[in-house]
Amino acid sequence: MDYEMPVTGTDIWYYYICQREVWLIKHQIAPDQEDESLDIGRFISETYYQRNKKEISIGNIIVDRIRRDDGQIIIGEVKKSSRYLKSAKMQLLYYLEQLRQMGIQAKGELLFPEERKKETVEWTEEASAELQKAIRDIRLIVRLPVPPVPKKIQFCGTCAYREYCWAEE
Repeated sequence: MDYEMPVTGTDIWYYYICQREVWLIKHQIAPDQEDESLDIGRFISETYYQRNKKEISIGNIIVDRIRRDDGQIIIGEVKKSSRYLKSAKMQLLYYLEQLRQMGIQAKGELLFPEERKKETVEWTEEASAELQKAIRDIRLIVRLPVPPVPKKIQFCGTCAYREYCWAEE
């Protein structure tokens, strides 16, 4: 039987930003730990929504926030910016999909405390199909012998891997 590499919410997040970053992470190549973006992310995670913070680990997912509202389970992801909205939505949809596979029906909330914004995310068949394609693609990317060639995108300037990709420029 062929082993299927587990995919995480973090893998989904990075897949929608930079597929090279997926390869680097899955091959345990650490980003610059002194990078300011990582520090800001850690600070936001530790500071906001403490009163309702109920981080929970279920299988291979870690949800930032979980609550019940009128009997409905709502899982939340706290992000520093809506700049990565597509990635954040797909990561949260991945969590909703994982919960569905466990027989748990839930809704999702993306929380952007710095922007005082909240966005509701719900599982759909269409989103599930897109997610399955992303999971297949991630598994193919990880099997590559070397990382995909770097491509300059709008997120490179704040990426903790920027020196790895662009040191020779």
